[in-house]
Amino acid sequence: MDELKQIMATAQTWLDGNYDAETKAQVKKMMEAEDKTELIESFYRTLEFGTGGLRGIMGPGTNRMNKYIVAQATQGYANYLLKVAKQGGFVTLKPGAPVSVVVGHDCRNNGRLFAETVADVFAANGIRVYLFESLRPTPEVSFAIRHLSCQGGVNVTASHNPKEYNGYKAYWEDGSQVLQPHDKGIIEEVNKVRMEDVKTGGDKDLIQIIGGEMDYDYMMAVKSVMIDQESILHQKDLNIVYTPMHGAGRQIVPMCLRSWGFENIHVVPEQMVIDGNFPTVVSPNPENAEAMTMGMALGTKLNADLVIASDPDADRIAIVCRNNKGEWVIINGNQTNIMYNYYIINNMKRLGKMRDDMYIVKTIVTSELIRKIADRQGVTMTDEFTGFKWIANRIRLWEKDHTFIGGGEESFGYMAYDKVRDKCSPSAICLICEIAAYAKDNGMTLYDYLMKIYMDYGFQRETTINVVRPGKSGAEEIAAMMVNYRKNPITEIAGEKVIRTRDFQESIERVLVNGKWEEKEIHMALEAKSNVLQYFTEGGLKVSVRPSGTEPKIKYYFEIPAEMKTPADYEKATADAEARVPAIKKSLGL
Repeated sequence: MDELKQIMATAQTWLDGNYDAETKAQVKKMMEAEDKTELIESFYRTLEFGTGGLRGIMGPGTNRMNKYIVAQATQGYANYLLKVAKQGGFVTLKPGAPVSVVVGHDCRNNGRLFAETVADVFAANGIRVYLFESLRPTPEVSFAIRHLSCQGGVNVTASHNPKEYNGYKAYWEDGSQVLQPHDKGIIEEVNKVRMEDVKTGGDKDLIQIIGGEMDYDYMMAVKSVMIDQESILHQKDLNIVYTPMHGAGRQIVPMCLRSWGFENIHVVPEQMVIDGNFPTVVSPNPENAEAMTMGMALGTKLNADLVIASDPDADRIAIVCRNNKGEWVIINGNQTNIMYNYYIINNMKRLGKMRDDMYIVKTIVTSELIRKIADRQGVTMTDEFTGFKWIANRIRLWEKDHTFIGGGEESFGYMAYDKVRDKCSPSAICLICEIAAYAKDNGMTLYDYLMKIYMDYGFQRETTINVVRPGKSGAEEIAAMMVNYRKNPITEIAGEKVIRTRDFQESIERVLVNGKWEEKEIHMALEAKSNVLQYFTEGGLKVSVRPSGTEPKIKYYFEIPAEMKTPADYEKATADAEARVPAIKKSLGL
């Protein structure tokens, strides 16, 4: 009851404060409703500005995405940028020059409103703003920050979340999402800001609109990823179907493909329409097979080689190719990463482009098959925390004496160059088409190419289980689940003994040696920690447990080996691995 009184008091400040009439009417309606659930969810806390920014359901309230919360967050971010500038903490800021940022948005509802709100608050604080004229991919925002030597940036996006969501990604001067100590510094400043502290009505001359000229420079950067132009010239008629899922890839992705030399490109017309309600899909998430239905239908009609999609902010991808029966098969995020790394390493070696200083990166929950490829090929690979900001951090740490040639994670994202410091669907799409062209030039389909990798390195099935627990009670339940795993260590999974565990929050790895557990410290970049648990069994199973940092769910990542002697065994090996999932879930208490 005391909590409800506090929530009512907070909501009342919105009725009494300087908020627009429509917002006040919505708040009043929630306060007067008999069922106070919506009111509680909207006001029980202030939407947390986390290490990557904001993400939440749109609507009025302190725990919702709206122009007031966006303005408040931007004021805090502006305060921190100016503080760092005053301390001389930027590499890219010339003496006497104003702090500058790039601001973009995708197709989501209220995206333009929120982006213009962000731009206005920055300008009111004397910060120069490069505001994209309309929706643009997240990776292009990252590229523009680096290209224009800015000190930061914001992209208004909720990536692949359902239509009710919007978000706010904060970037640093190297084009990556903010990391420590700046993430905590920004959070501290944001938490200090009250609505009356927000500055608005800035000098319009500080806001410069950017568009086509940046698109061209970005397209040329994407083209630099190309490894083997010869295969593309031979297979320029590769039959490609592309869909942007109503989002920001609609123009730039076909442009980039043409710049690489591909000529036979088709788009899904219904999904080329910019629409934040995503009317043709249940959810605009390329991880969901349903979202690819229209693309596959067009691919069948046109007898396409590939069907490819990008998500609303065009950082993630999905790839569909034909199996050896001519049927459409969705390639999962781990498989795409396996193919990228295998192709990059082998073909750079074949063409004499590989050097000893080159390296690849994966995240801790991404397929261990990539490690096998790197180890056998004698290529350096690093394991980083989940999120491309950690891959970007590795590039920053090593850029003086190492050369980054590719990195990705299982969540349908890849980054094949360092000119962008976030996952990048335009370059990833062009590169997978190059791989398909190379495969076709050598008498294979993309599916055959994947089978070849399994024949060379062994098969394993990667499966992700998402347990969704929305709202305040859900967050508490997820936290309790992680506490329970640590209090009651898992010693057996699906009948196999656990022989190694990693706790990235405690930075401890435990290995079972001669019946006794031996411990050692885990050292990650910046000595950072992450709420992730991993288990490895004697039979080769790998299980990772991680609460999502951006969504109300806890994620389980399974890597399950199975026997595959020939490509014809792929479906059976997949089924055999999937058949073990119920036993794995039971061992985890699911």
